[in-house]
Amino acid sequence: MNKRKIIISQDLNEQLLNQIKELIPEWNIIIGRNPAIWKNHIHEAEIIAGWKAEMKQPIIQGEGKNLKWVQTWSAGVNALPLDILEKDHVQITTANGVHAYPISETIFGLLLAFTRKIDTYVKQQQKKNWHHAHMKQEIHNKTIGIIGVGKIGKETAKIAKAFGMTVIGVRQSGMPEEFVDEMFKQDQLQDVLPKCDYVIVTLPLTSKTRNMFGTDEFNSMKSSAFFINVGRGPIVIETDLIQALDAHQIAGAGLDVFETEPLPETSRLWEMDNVIMTPHTSGNTEFYDQRLIEEIFIPNLKNYLSGESPEINLLNYKKGY
Repeated sequence: MNKRKIIISQDLNEQLLNQIKELIPEWNIIIGRNPAIWKNHIHEAEIIAGWKAEMKQPIIQGEGKNLKWVQTWSAGVNALPLDILEKDHVQITTANGVHAYPISETIFGLLLAFTRKIDTYVKQQQKKNWHHAHMKQEIHNKTIGIIGVGKIGKETAKIAKAFGMTVIGVRQSGMPEEFVDEMFKQDQLQDVLPKCDYVIVTLPLTSKTRNMFGTDEFNSMKSSAFFINVGRGPIVIETDLIQALDAHQIAGAGLDVFETEPLPETSRLWEMDNVIMTPHTSGNTEFYDQRLIEEIFIPNLKNYLSGESPEINLLNYKKGY
């Protein structure tokens, strides 16, 4: 009898791998980041933990007929062939929640860098230029708008309260949330933007969020407001953002995600003084694998082995998240 097979396309430490082995001692575990390790096993894999771009074509070609469940190593699923996986009734769970601490830290790193001119002073240090750069702002008692109050948004709201900020949230359901003073639905975005000193985008990319931010939205923001996007690049029309920054319709932008990644060298964003960029690394953390395995994958695996559906971060195909 053939052993049931799982592909883990990551390099896990021994302690985490042993936790998985204890649950499925009779399974054939194929593990490693190198595609050469697992590419010939896709057609037999029942579970794939960690989606890689090299898996897409075999799945499209029908090699995943034995596949029942995919656990992604990211919060987003837009890189997966969702139409085929949905047709084959493959369950998908995401890494949503793993990023709440590191991304919220990045958000406030960007906010503080802009408000306290840390980025300006770093540039001045390189030139040995001693100048106050007209620094005077602070984030205490300002208003922050969090567009997408999921796990990252909730953690961001909690930290904002430590700074005495007024927190406005936007989520599809409009349901209230702890640490959020006022919640709005997505179709009320234009009512929210004029109130905010900081606009933070933490949304997933779906058909409803694609191109959500363009000229109209940037025109609705305060000229003193800062825009932060740690969600997905295509949520923002990049040319409209550049135009808004050029025209000083907004004060600045902190960007971790972009329409095209890596960001092309020809992009004007590289050289704009009112932009701080990170290379899609805001979710990186030393605890990434541990949180994903212990808090998401293992509880889901226990459910799966008992004949139930994985519950944590189970994708709703209709919603796209």
